[in-house]
Amino acid sequence: MIKSRDAIPPKTPARIRRAGPLDVDAIYAIEVESFVEAWDKQTFAEALSYYPTTFFVAVCDGQIAGFIIGAIEDTGENIYGHICNFAVSSQFRNRGIGRQLMLRTEHQFALELATGSQLEVRESNIPAQKFYRRLGYQNVFFVGGYYANGEDALVMMKWFRF
Repeated sequence: MIKSRDAIPPKTPARIRRAGPLDVDAIYAIEVESFVEAWDKQTFAEALSYYPTTFFVAVCDGQIAGFIIGAIEDTGENIYGHICNFAVSSQFRNRGIGRQLMLRTEHQFALELATGSQLEVRESNIPAQKFYRRLGYQNVFFVGGYYANGEDALVMMKWFRF
């Protein structure tokens, strides 16, 4: 007897590459699908010029399946990566694409001499917090009223060990 999970065909792995100007429409569509407080297209276009080495897309089955925007921040004492925005289209979730995007971005952060990676996540977004913890992120502190609707953000950090 074939179990139902055995009958599911294997999924095509995503290819991670740097984002380009022609990707903005697809990235924006994923953004609007994923977030109530979505960035506008112009912000994504600007992010391409600000963060050309740390802005990636996942391509799966010939289409943009997800994106991640990272930034390198230098405090004068430390250099760290900052995950600015990250989403995977609902039709491609639970396929490991988010993990691929995060790991590729962290790798780039390390290549650019970052000692760790930081991100903010809504206090109410428990599934995302669990996802980040599985990748090694730890709670650092809360920022009250961070989001436009007044919701608090949990700041999470992952330190790289070399």
